[in-house]
Amino acid sequence: MSKEPKKLRAAVVGAGHLGKIHARIYSEIPHAELVGVVDVRADKAKALAEIYKTNAYDKITDIPGGVDVVSVAATTSQHAEISIPLLRSGIAVLVEKPIAASLEEADAMLAAARDGKTVLSVGHSERFNPIIRAVHEISLKPRFAEVHRLAPFSFRSQDVGVVLDLMIHDLDLLLRIVDSPIAHVDAVGGSLFTNSEDIANARVRFENGCVANITASRASLEPLRRMRFFSPEGYISIDLQKRYALLVKKGPRFDAERGRLAGLDPSTIPDARSFVFSGLLDVREVRSPEGEEPLRAEIEAFLAAVRGSGPNPCSGEEGRRALEAATRIMDAMDRQIWRG
Repeated sequence: MSKEPKKLRAAVVGAGHLGKIHARIYSEIPHAELVGVVDVRADKAKALAEIYKTNAYDKITDIPGGVDVVSVAATTSQHAEISIPLLRSGIAVLVEKPIAASLEEADAMLAAARDGKTVLSVGHSERFNPIIRAVHEISLKPRFAEVHRLAPFSFRSQDVGVVLDLMIHDLDLLLRIVDSPIAHVDAVGGSLFTNSEDIANARVRFENGCVANITASRASLEPLRRMRFFSPEGYISIDLQKRYALLVKKGPRFDAERGRLAGLDPSTIPDARSFVFSGLLDVREVRSPEGEEPLRAEIEAFLAAVRGSGPNPCSGEEGRRALEAATRIMDAMDRQIWRG
């Protein structure tokens, strides 16, 4: 009979929107034990702790008996301050994206994880969107990408602009899919509701020649999360919100038919759609199963990495890489930004 793994003692720092979700998931996972919710706002910590029958604290060091893992879901400016002492003491940390407010802080967190010989993971949960996982298995070498991530203003994450709030999700995905360093960035952005940019557009050229046009906005009326990739092999359109993808590739008859396409008289083709899709092009739809929760999958993978039974779902180094890309975009945007 296999022995049940020891429960990992988990705490959540931050009782806001994301902290509530982390707390719920830890309380539901059989091999984890939610031992505390930490927030400097005692009323928020207490209210969340009561829901999941755990304890509320205003400091992580107040938890009796210590913890094995901590989710840091506080504001970005506090990520390094909270995470570094935990990492140095050997406690594994899952910090929400972005990893930190600056590259210097990210480097300090990486050094603390090395000193404490523990796991630092970054919450790029879009990696666990089932449709991204399915698409990632399809071999594609994109030459051009077009990305839109639009959302209504939420009154959350006002300590950072839209690049670190929303665009960084897509930067992480692009860096994985394109798999090439960034060569050049042009960007423009504007402030509408906050002191930071609320809308941004970046044109990013990668060293392998791929170009990506990326737009992020937190001033839209309707949400939109869409990515499109074009390559010599085909085209793929991904709707992250609907968890749906459409893949169009050259079919088995494409090369044979291509030479005579220009000379064809469309009137002689009784059913143009059948002609195109019966071997000329290969069209596939990919739909992800209903009910899968990316953040839960991410936390499960994080706990597996802490136990040594799986890879780190998003390492500190990968989180820093996404932050570096975002920083380059913000630096380029500072030269072309308009304010309300």
